[in-house]
Amino acid sequence: MKDHGRERIRIRHAWEGDAEDLLSLQRQLDRETTFMLLEPGERTTTVRQETAQIRRSFDAGNRTILVAEASGQLVGYLEARGGDYRRNRHTAELVIGILQEFVGRGIGTALMSEAERWARQHGIHRLELTVMEHNEAAVSLYKKMGFAVEGRRRDSLFVEGSFVDELYMAKLLDHDVDHPSGTVRREGEKPPGYG
Repeated sequence: MKDHGRERIRIRHAWEGDAEDLLSLQRQLDRETTFMLLEPGERTTTVRQETAQIRRSFDAGNRTILVAEASGQLVGYLEARGGDYRRNRHTAELVIGILQEFVGRGIGTALMSEAERWARQHGIHRLELTVMEHNEAAVSLYKKMGFAVEGRRRDSLFVEGSFVDELYMAKLLDHDVDHPSGTVRREGEKPPGYG
């Protein structure tokens, strides 16, 4: 195993030319960890489809794909997928993966921090994700980044012969959301000036 301790990690937005390397990274993650959703061989995405997905992330305004790069190699990624409709465009679901030999180097924190910075710039109010309950390192990272557990999906996954619970986690970002009325109200809150 190489010593990656001195390599500089660069966090950046993916571009279309990353499609093949990103797909290769995702397939490697499917093989080396049981914490990702797909098992080895289940990822059928083509390079062309991955390229289209990256292109969509540019066009949507509420989607992005971040990559972590070390010495020209992609070693981690974070995908943020915003809702498709006016009522949920302000919410983005996160998926993150980091190669095992790069875990523990602050890459998860860097990816999550950049995702939050991007979200604030793009009017995203809610970041959410699911995580396997026994993935203690990931749960700890998300809590450190300000995410809270909102619920549990009991026996939602079947991993290596056992049912596994997933936790729903989310973080609300405090800022003005670009809303047609100019203000955002919580459900049941009366509009300004309303008796």
